[in-house]
Amino acid sequence: MTIHVNFGFKDYSSKELVILSAFSKKEKKEEKEELVIPHWKKNYSEAFHKIISSKNFVGKAGEHFIFHLDDGRTILALGLGEKKKYNAEVLRRKIASIYKILKNNSTDISIDVDSFLLGTNLEKTIYTLTEALIMASYNYIKHKTAPTPPVLQNIYLDTKEKKKISYEKSFENALATANSVNFGRDLINDPPNLLNSETMAKEIEKDAKKLKHVRIKILNKAELKKENMNLFLSVNAGSNYEPRLVHLTYTPSKSNSKTRHICLVGKGLTFDTGGYSLKQSMVNMKYDMAGAATVYGAFKAAVECHSPNKITCILGMTDNAIGPTATMPDSIFKGRNGKTVEVLNTDAEGRLVLADCLDYACDLNPDVIIDAATLTGAVLVALGDEVCGLMANNDKLVAKLEESAKKMDEYIWRLPIIPEFHEDIKSPIADLKNLGGSRNAGSAKAAAFLENFIKNDIAWAHLDIAGIADCQSYLEYCPKKGASGLMIRTLAHYLTANV
Repeated sequence: MTIHVNFGFKDYSSKELVILSAFSKKEKKEEKEELVIPHWKKNYSEAFHKIISSKNFVGKAGEHFIFHLDDGRTILALGLGEKKKYNAEVLRRKIASIYKILKNNSTDISIDVDSFLLGTNLEKTIYTLTEALIMASYNYIKHKTAPTPPVLQNIYLDTKEKKKISYEKSFENALATANSVNFGRDLINDPPNLLNSETMAKEIEKDAKKLKHVRIKILNKAELKKENMNLFLSVNAGSNYEPRLVHLTYTPSKSNSKTRHICLVGKGLTFDTGGYSLKQSMVNMKYDMAGAATVYGAFKAAVECHSPNKITCILGMTDNAIGPTATMPDSIFKGRNGKTVEVLNTDAEGRLVLADCLDYACDLNPDVIIDAATLTGAVLVALGDEVCGLMANNDKLVAKLEESAKKMDEYIWRLPIIPEFHEDIKSPIADLKNLGGSRNAGSAKAAAFLENFIKNDIAWAHLDIAGIADCQSYLEYCPKKGASGLMIRTLAHYLTANV
């Protein structure tokens, strides 16, 4: 599928399906909803009179109405609900919904962008339509022997605006960001017999080589030993595959001593059995590398959108397997920063990988570190499977991330890290233990553990994406099954801003 933007657009051919917006109006509760279509009366007089005569369609959010004009054109009226409640997320969801209906019924469709304007912001409207269509088009079918491709080949975004240059960048950035979301989804959905730490590193290296101004370094097991990443290596102890640390660095072309340096860190557990602290169920544990896929997706989007910030991306990748050499509960290991950790539960392994990766990241002296991980099931208990957990040591960083999440219409909520949580993860026989004394506040206590590996007063935030990493069926632009790709857009927005 290809999306085209037509600037200075004048008229439609008789063969096209044209999508127009329709709104509903209801002044009082007891009144019936009315159809509101001011754009139609001026530009589509025949269509206006036809739809007004229909009493079944009133422009409710999500409903649609198709009819044919005398000149052969087909018009689809897409309901968006009340105008006062109309925003980017309504547009994103409803245009994605209608795409899924039309993708196997039409080869070409046109969208009258001017009828979908978000206020007077054409740039934002083009961006939102583009990202919604690309994300909605995602379908993980690479292992189907006889996949059925969608019929839809071309989507035309038509506007009467003639100043093409003003809006091209927005269109290109939307394409880059949405395609990065889909790339991250692909990584998360890949099966663990095909995607392990070694193959995942190769996949990311292959893709990163296409990015401009990016340097790539990959550390193998021997190099991780030299770095004293013993916590990371303890998780890999039972694996048939070598661990990998992928280190990506993007330096913008206009970089100088004042350029902001942001470091992303991602947990990449390609499969998690729980180790000897065996999980009761392991279905979907291939998603345990979603943190690494998320931060790489955001990194990729930010680079392709020409971020003004220097960005480093650190991905710690292994699986957590069972075997004769796998780590036993009660073991003690010394981390890269010199602190010792008592491993009470081998299923609390993600924080061990992240701990060494965070210490490694600190030595790069960034201004900010943000990590993402499917770290705890406890975050679902606290926030459900729609909201990302956010824990941090810096209020300004939290405010910036919350601002980016709001602009991208993704849900994020801060959880506290209090002194008592730090006390709870102290071990009587080592410096730390990898599990708190109770199941209460599990997400925040895991973050407290990670905070022990942040140094030099670096601003740090931890995103627990365990609840949001897979299927979000309430979002029309997410697949019904598989990876959601949530938080890639939020992080990409943060990375591309002058923060």
